[in-house]
Amino acid sequence: MNYFLSLFVPFTLVLLAGYIATSIKVVNEGNEALVERFGRFNRKLNPGINFIIPVLDSVVVEDTLREQVLDIPEQKAITKDSVSIEVDAIVYWRIFDLEKAYYAINNLELALENLVNTTLRSQVGQMKLEQTFSATTDLNKTLLPLLDPVTSNWGVKILRVEVQHLNLPQRLIESMELERAAEIRKRASIAEAEGLAESMNLIIQTLQSQGKDTLNMSEILKFLIAQKYVQASQEISKSANTKIIFMDPKALTESINRLMESDDILESNPENPSQPSPLPNNPNPPENGQSG
Repeated sequence: MNYFLSLFVPFTLVLLAGYIATSIKVVNEGNEALVERFGRFNRKLNPGINFIIPVLDSVVVEDTLREQVLDIPEQKAITKDSVSIEVDAIVYWRIFDLEKAYYAINNLELALENLVNTTLRSQVGQMKLEQTFSATTDLNKTLLPLLDPVTSNWGVKILRVEVQHLNLPQRLIESMELERAAEIRKRASIAEAEGLAESMNLIIQTLQSQGKDTLNMSEILKFLIAQKYVQASQEISKSANTKIIFMDPKALTESINRLMESDDILESNPENPSQPSPLPNNPNPPENGQSG
């Protein structure tokens, strides 16, 4: 009898220690665990020390309730004006109901990735290409109300969606750069013309305020045209390439004089020089390819 007790007591103590060890479940801070009893959901385990019934209870999952990050890989999307672009995003989300997240969906992260992909493509498809560049912030705000009704059934809350990159095809980038360069040249030409007109008006007003004869206006115009010609010649001479330009000085001079015959025009209307008469016709126009 004593021999039997000497074997039974240590065995009982070992079983009791094993029972206690297997009945204790420690859940880390920020996590939560689910317990099933006979294959059915029983309860949740909070952070700290929890006790379960061995054999009857089993911890099926332990997951974090903290904020998590999901990187959405690049995907193709077509804008409203039929331009194919590549867009990627980052999703910040957290589980607020672990029971739904475990039982309502099989692969949570894969489901979130597919949901964000389809919703993002749908929103890009409603925007023109120019709108996508300046509407990334608005796009982030638009996605949240569309995702929440679906993810709430999974026990998940989408905190924010950040669109990282909008990548365009290389050919489209080159076309846009050419368009921007042309627009810059256009604005520069307009600004130069406006500056020239303003300088001409300033010179004319200065001469008129000093009592100068209005016939000097034609000389001003001739001077400005000659100045532009000299500037163009200087730009050509600065080029590293060798250039030989053959020009007829006589033809150039006569063309400028014919264009700027304001002296004769003003003399024909001395009473009202602001409204000159038409240019006189050239009785002997030069033949094509020849200068008079």
